[in-house]
Amino acid sequence: MQYITYLGTDAPQNIAMDTWLLNNLKPTEPVFSLWQNKRAVIVGLNQNTFAEVNQPYIDSHDVQVVRRVSGGGAVYHDLGNICFTFFVPVSSTAQVNFEQFVKPMYDALHEVGIDAKISGRNDLEVEGKKVSGNAQRYAGGYLMHHGTLLWDTDVEAMIEALNVSDEKFISKAAKSVRSRVGMIKDYAPNLDLQKFLDALNYYLTDQGKDKELVLSPEQIASIKDLRDKQFSTWDWNYGKSPAFSFTNHAKFDAGSVDVEANVEAGKITDINFVGDFLALRDWKEIKDDFIGQAFEPAAIFRILDKNKNEKYFGDLDNQALSQLFKANKLSD
Repeated sequence: MQYITYLGTDAPQNIAMDTWLLNNLKPTEPVFSLWQNKRAVIVGLNQNTFAEVNQPYIDSHDVQVVRRVSGGGAVYHDLGNICFTFFVPVSSTAQVNFEQFVKPMYDALHEVGIDAKISGRNDLEVEGKKVSGNAQRYAGGYLMHHGTLLWDTDVEAMIEALNVSDEKFISKAAKSVRSRVGMIKDYAPNLDLQKFLDALNYYLTDQGKDKELVLSPEQIASIKDLRDKQFSTWDWNYGKSPAFSFTNHAKFDAGSVDVEANVEAGKITDINFVGDFLALRDWKEIKDDFIGQAFEPAAIFRILDKNKNEKYFGDLDNQALSQLFKANKLSD
């Protein structure tokens, strides 16, 4: 198979490239790529991003968040993780099954000495431990089959970045994940990451006979434009989330407060504040200011700060109050 070199480790750009190639490459034969993202959470097409990510950790650890166009669950990427994508001409969705398109990577792993097995609907395992998950998207006669290979990813960061509702469970969750997933480097003692990548590439290109498919400057510009207009935007990565309800509670020196919100397309449709804070005016006077705003602390803070002199929330700290909209206590 010919291969394509992705443009770096920026997750919005790489997910944009996946999508652009699916819709525009139009290969006559299968094409593949091996690529990596820096720290990122990649959310499935139909998922609620607000529920899937631990936003305080995301913000404090420079983790990118991107929604992909394929289904499935949220996954954590870092430079200890290898991503792969196959673009395959397929005449109809009736021809698509996971096992058929997992097999090229299954064969490649066996070629480099990894005794992988296909498990479940979309996984690869070694000695009973998951080392790869896969997802697919079909469009216009072409299948994009993409997935991950866990070489040596940071499990603790994976658990922290993906939402765990209670901090006391994080350590337990990390131990559980370690018991269920495997790191490929442990099964390939004679390879480092680069040698492993080189070996996979050598096998998948028919021992180096198939060469790189080089994109034109115009094609690369289109990919970057797609990144900027879609995959790096809040509206796509968060706003496309399904409708949900949100609640949170906190107690401060100036009083306790419960916040409640209904959210559709990432925007607040209804909101309520309840508590024993000593307000000088009824906060409902500014309720309409919140409606239609993005469900994110920065938007909440702007409204609170604009109205701070009216003491709608007494002596509650506006920054602390806005941060309550980070926590993930959501329901459908």
